[in-house]
Amino acid sequence: MTKDLLGRHRAVMPDWLALYYEEPLEITHGEGRHVWDAEGNRYLDFFGGILTTMTAHALPEVTKAVSEQAGRIIHSSTLYLNRPMVELAERIAQLSGIPDARVFFTTSGTEANDTALLLATTYRRSNTILAMRNSYHGRSFSAVGITGNRGWSPTSLSPLQTLYVHGGVRTRGPYAHLSDGDFIAACVDDLRDILGHTRPPAALIAEPVQGVGGFTSGPDGLYAAFREVLAEQGILWIADEVQTGWGRTGDHFWGWQAHGQNGPPDMLTFAKGIGNGMSIGGVVARADIMNCLDSNSISTFGGTQITMAAGLANLSYLLDHDLQGNARRVGGLLAERLRAVAAEVPHVREVRGRGLMLGVEITRPGTDEADPAAASAVLEAAREGGLLIGKGGGHNTTSLRVAPPLSLTVAEAEEGAAILENALRSV
Repeated sequence: MTKDLLGRHRAVMPDWLALYYEEPLEITHGEGRHVWDAEGNRYLDFFGGILTTMTAHALPEVTKAVSEQAGRIIHSSTLYLNRPMVELAERIAQLSGIPDARVFFTTSGTEANDTALLLATTYRRSNTILAMRNSYHGRSFSAVGITGNRGWSPTSLSPLQTLYVHGGVRTRGPYAHLSDGDFIAACVDDLRDILGHTRPPAALIAEPVQGVGGFTSGPDGLYAAFREVLAEQGILWIADEVQTGWGRTGDHFWGWQAHGQNGPPDMLTFAKGIGNGMSIGGVVARADIMNCLDSNSISTFGGTQITMAAGLANLSYLLDHDLQGNARRVGGLLAERLRAVAAEVPHVREVRGRGLMLGVEITRPGTDEADPAAASAVLEAAREGGLLIGKGGGHNTTSLRVAPPLSLTVAEAEEGAAILENALRSV
């Protein structure tokens, strides 16, 4: 049955639409932190549909909210008042930390970043954007144009002029040997130098922890230091929280809060986890930025009632059950366990990340060279052991991505770590 579906997939889907595993699997259902495939195999899910199943599979509170909303009305568009949309916007605006915040809902993180770029370039009357090396911001034309990861950027054409800044990867590149303080100072000097060679940019867009790039990040306080420089020219700061938001990093509700010494970002974008699988994205911005457009705009599917019902139920569950605290506690245990294994496995260069957002960088033993074949072998071995994880990486890097639902238990963390240990040792 799966082979038949794979043949049908290949006949109608694009060749560039990637599938994991030598023998791709069809996931048919899930519960809690587990999923099952079409052959009846059960897996512990440590990737959550690319960090999207944030709380749990088939969470009863979300399922009930979606079912009840579907029985009333599923959709009406933003041309009509929408109570669930207003209620979720109120909660997100309050949680964002951005003063006088306005919220615009989209259907994805890509669309959210597109909207933030539109707002920034309109507000600043500039089409120049600062972005981070090794970054990823989506698959649309404009988002691809600011993505600093060659593996996910199929064209050099762009409506924007993009300048790439150092700092997204702490342990590689020309500043890797420096202390954290000197690293930040060097990145700030690089930013000042770039600004001396170009017209004033509209904004800096940055992931507090780079997702597709392999869960890399700069030292805490990096973007606070950048913000001082940006503020001198009125350049906006956009925090791409599509993967880091909602408490996944454990220490903070938003990734930007690790860099909040000089205040919140001017805009933040979100998506993925808030819908727990339903298609929700959005932008939070100060009112003067959000209201800068001088033409009409709507969203047909952004903020539709059924997704807002899911988002409200999911956010309530997350807050009521302190899943941010759980991510900090259980993620800390999982990271400690994986670092102990890494010390004995020559293929592992580094275990990094925070909370339940952990990267395991795979290299050829004794070198800093990427080893894609070894990473793929670990991915396959983990699946054979009953564990689903992800992959990532940027310039000459390969990383495994570990990002379970935030309700992960200690027992499940231990189970997953044991499976991943066996997979790493098998290479």
